[in-house]
Amino acid sequence: MPLALYALTAVAFGIGVTEFVIMGLLIDVSKDLGVSISAAGLLISGYALGVVIGAPILGAISGKWSKKTLLMALMVVFTVGNLACAIAPDYWTLMGARVLTAFAHASFFGVGSVVATGLVAPNKKASAIAIMFTGLTVANILGVPFGTWLGQAYGWRSTFFAVTLIGIAALAVIALLVPKDKPSDVQEESSQGIAAVLGRRAVLLGLLTTVLSWVGVFAGFTYIAPILTEITGFSEAAVSPILLVFGGGLVVGNLAGGWLADRHLMPTIIGSLIALAVVLLAMTAAIHQPVLAVIAIGLFGAAAFATVAPLQMWVLQKAEGAGQGLASSFNIAAFNLGNAIGAWLGGAVIDHGPGLGAVTFVAGLVPIAALAVALVAIRLDKPAVQLSPAE
Repeated sequence: MPLALYALTAVAFGIGVTEFVIMGLLIDVSKDLGVSISAAGLLISGYALGVVIGAPILGAISGKWSKKTLLMALMVVFTVGNLACAIAPDYWTLMGARVLTAFAHASFFGVGSVVATGLVAPNKKASAIAIMFTGLTVANILGVPFGTWLGQAYGWRSTFFAVTLIGIAALAVIALLVPKDKPSDVQEESSQGIAAVLGRRAVLLGLLTTVLSWVGVFAGFTYIAPILTEITGFSEAAVSPILLVFGGGLVVGNLAGGWLADRHLMPTIIGSLIALAVVLLAMTAAIHQPVLAVIAIGLFGAAAFATVAPLQMWVLQKAEGAGQGLASSFNIAAFNLGNAIGAWLGGAVIDHGPGLGAVTFVAGLVPIAALAVALVAIRLDKPAVQLSPAE
């Protein structure tokens, strides 16, 4: 694989740390800025909202830019946003800086997916996307724990200063390693508008499949800690090591999903959605037994991220060349919209439904809906059978 692809992976690592590290620093942020824990938690929601709205806004602004220029501009936004987080004097400034930083998220992974697929042979495109997303999975395993430790030891602002340095390094790496766009590539991309991309039925069905699949993922994942402590019976100290098992599953599932999608894209999408539904439904029983719970969480991580590269590749294919960057960015926004809805759904099950023990069961039903959408898309994609006069 070319060095430029690993440069994109490194950038994905930095973005992943920025997105998730705030979860480990909520207490520090709330104390320093004088807000409640729940208010600090909205910094996560604000980031997700920035990802969702950032794709169309930046897509409209940057439609005629080359992909390399856009990636470098996104790194400037990312770096400035994290620096603003580090020096934010109050809560609302920090919220605004988080939303600004999130603007770079959707567009980077969207455009980065297009660049990644252009760096490799046609039979390795999904694997290239998976390698880029490995940066995001490794951020969960290594970057977030380190960023949390750094923030707790030297103040939460130190973590954002560190990520600012990552942004500067990423900007330099992209400038040096990512090849310039060919003029024809820029022309194709600039000829496609947002309305035209969203006017494609196949793209819309792909985006809906992505949203539904990740509603299921985050309906379960958001409440993993209380499930492990209140139902399985683990101590709070045991949660972090168990989440490393989940992180290991993310890496394995991500790479496996990309490898399989390069060979059989739609069967991989169907299979990964079935696996996700089965694992989540099985977790409803497994969480009552410690060993089975740990195994199920590892399988959950693998099944969740096995969907990422195939779904991203599906949307890229259905965009059919022109507008791939926009369609890809919208799909990243769809992942994050699913995250937000999933967290709400899990909370609704706990507060207004059967309770914490049923969260994974309800979460497991949602990928079945995603599977139904994917099957409809496959059926609609089949060419009509032409009958000869003799028939």
